[in-house]
Amino acid sequence: MKKIIALILTVSSLLAFGCGSNTAPSSNKESVPKLTELNLTYVKSPLNIPSIIEKRRGVFEKAFDADGITVKYSDLNAGPKQTQALAAGQIDVCHALGGTSAILAAANGVNLKIVGMYSRAPQAFNIITKNPNIRSVRDLKGKTVAGPKGTILHQLLIAALRREGLTINDVKFVSMGIPETAAALAGGSADAGLLAGPAALKMTDGGARILSTGEGLLDASIVIAMRGDFLKKYPEQAEKFMTAHRKVVSDYQKDPKGFYGDAAAETGLTIQQVDHMAKWYDFNPSICDSDIKDLEATQQFLIQTGMLDKSKQIAIKSLIAR
Repeated sequence: MKKIIALILTVSSLLAFGCGSNTAPSSNKESVPKLTELNLTYVKSPLNIPSIIEKRRGVFEKAFDADGITVKYSDLNAGPKQTQALAAGQIDVCHALGGTSAILAAANGVNLKIVGMYSRAPQAFNIITKNPNIRSVRDLKGKTVAGPKGTILHQLLIAALRREGLTINDVKFVSMGIPETAAALAGGSADAGLLAGPAALKMTDGGARILSTGEGLLDASIVIAMRGDFLKKYPEQAEKFMTAHRKVVSDYQKDPKGFYGDAAAETGLTIQQVDHMAKWYDFNPSICDSDIKDLEATQQFLIQTGMLDKSKQIAIKSLIAR
């Protein structure tokens, strides 16, 4: 009996010091800090009705309140600026990022994952002019065209020029944001402008003309992208974000006109103008095979036009986090 008691005491002592355990100490596991702040972009243009609803009605604030997570919005609109902020760790979610910008960023080493589609709206992207002597895209040769570089609008310009046998080198392209483009077009310092959404509608209502939309040239895929390390560390919060977004889209699809007031108040459009434009948008967040094919085609387009070096092309499916 004394020998048995001695053996038990010996084994107990060894276990107390961790000996005889095949399980690694918990201190060796990667420690993930609690998420206290969620940073996302707020892009309301061209007419991103889901984002407008989410911000005006505090959808994400309500979804994350119980977790003690503060939601902060950034008004970065241009795709390259969004991905730069994502790469710097300043943004967790690019909530409405052009497919072109997502591909260019990922190809250049930015760790991002596409977690959903935001929209598809080729009719919402336009090449516009006020110059009476410019009747078609072909007439843009030698003219000054303003618009945001590295975006779907930029892609539209290149595609429209190529359809007419021209290249981007046949025009004087000046890179600037949408508000600045509208001002340049209105002031006459640009012969044509790349505009979308309310800015385009207001310009055409003022007498400007549309030379081309994206219809037949591109699908204008807008995605929802997250930082790869954010998605890895906080998968539950990432899913909660997407669940809240899917619910908003579902509610909107059931009763679109019930949300037109929010969109009108946020954009300065009338209810009638919102109703006119809203029909152009497909906000289904599910990633379909057709979306992947469109993104693959977009990458090939970027390579063919020299915007992306072929040696940097990526497997689009590797960007998709379902």
